[in-house]
Amino acid sequence: MPARRPVIGIPADRRMLGLHPFHAVGEKYITPLLGIAGSLPLLIPSLGEELGLDELLAELDGLLFTGSPSNVEPHRYGGESSRAGTLHDPDRDATTLALIPRAIAAGVPVLGICRGFQEMNVAFGGSLWQHVHEVPGNRVHHEDLEAPLDEQYGPAHDVNLVPGGVLAGIAGVSRITVNSLHHQGVRELGPGLVEEARADDGLVEAFRVREARRFAVAVQWHPEWKPRENPFSTALFQAFGAAARERATQDGRA
Repeated sequence: MPARRPVIGIPADRRMLGLHPFHAVGEKYITPLLGIAGSLPLLIPSLGEELGLDELLAELDGLLFTGSPSNVEPHRYGGESSRAGTLHDPDRDATTLALIPRAIAAGVPVLGICRGFQEMNVAFGGSLWQHVHEVPGNRVHHEDLEAPLDEQYGPAHDVNLVPGGVLAGIAGVSRITVNSLHHQGVRELGPGLVEEARADDGLVEAFRVREARRFAVAVQWHPEWKPRENPFSTALFQAFGAAARERATQDGRA
């Protein structure tokens, strides 16, 4: 009998559709876990501690924290109040910010993307810029919402990979080109996090968790967009999948 696929959980956004709450995950995050990471994606409702987070982690071989149109509530990191019209998801915050440190402590591999990158920084005590393009010296990092999707997710700028880091090892080069679709960004990196990539304007674009027993990396860009057309994105999801399989087999879960 073939070994079972590692199970990678994806915490959902909680959204109101009409008068009813729904829990949703973008399909673009699900398909790379199936096709590239070789895993079984499990969508996790954002119900906070009610889920029984430790019990949930015992069933998982990895966790993917995705991007989202919503922002982490600024009170979570001591930030100023958001501007009118900013979309928040307090139920997702309550779920992911509690889940992240537990996952790292349990040796569960973790990958954060965009909002997930910001969540991981906040979970480790870091802070965020809410509008990075308004910080003197920073470039515009958000997309043109009027442009076609392929243009929004197209190559935007280079990032420099830290020599000897996890991402430099995956890429095999010191510099890669990424897309850029975010208003928020790292202001202060949380204690215990180590920079993995930086944009030319100085903005941190990726980090890892220093004391993590297994893969624990977050990126500000969107590797899930057509990942098979991007060698680095493919390699990133393969590395994440390999870490999840390692947990499944070494912990006797396969």
